[in-house]
Amino acid sequence: MLVISEVAAEKIKEMLAEQQEEGQKLYLRVGVKGGGCSGLSYGMGFDADVKEDDIHANHHGVEVIVDQESAPMLDGVQIDFKQNMMGGGFTIDNPNAIATCGCGSSFKTKDNQGTPEEC
Repeated sequence: MLVISEVAAEKIKEMLAEQQEEGQKLYLRVGVKGGGCSGLSYGMGFDADVKEDDIHANHHGVEVIVDQESAPMLDGVQIDFKQNMMGGGFTIDNPNAIATCGCGSSFKTKDNQGTPEEC
């Protein structure tokens, strides 16, 4: 399963508080889909719908769900949040990636080449 740093979890909780409506339960859904220069792209967003076969985890108070198909490609992934002079953003370190694009938003693994697109 993936790992979310404490700094990233705090940022996610801030974003979640802005999105969540009264009485609504939202989860952070992390997944992988085909696309991007290298063939696979990350997806990360809030979701109220949990599927029966989703994998659940809790990282520093953030409830995370991952679909079964994405799970092998996200095993060991580390999500962090970095702040710099240009602002801030989430970073993803994926030990399964054998190639990434120049912008770092897409990748491919040994077992999954995805569906590469033009940049």
